[in-house]
Amino acid sequence: MTSGNGDPKELGVFLKARRAALDPHQAGLPETGAPRRVAGLRREEVALLAAISM
Repeated sequence: MTSGNGDPKELGVFLKARRAALDPHQAGLPETGAPRRVAGLRREEVALLAAISM
C-alpha cells in the first residue's frame, strides 16, 4: 500500500479480498446455519476474531 497516494477505496478492496479468501471453519468459527450471500468471513466475524467492536 502507498501512503495516501493511491485510490481511497484501495484498503476496502484489499480487506474484502482477504475476508473472501478465508473460510469460517478455517478461522475456528461455528456453523451458524444461515446461508451466506458471499464467500468468506463476515465483517462481524473478523471483528470478533480481532477482539474489537464494530
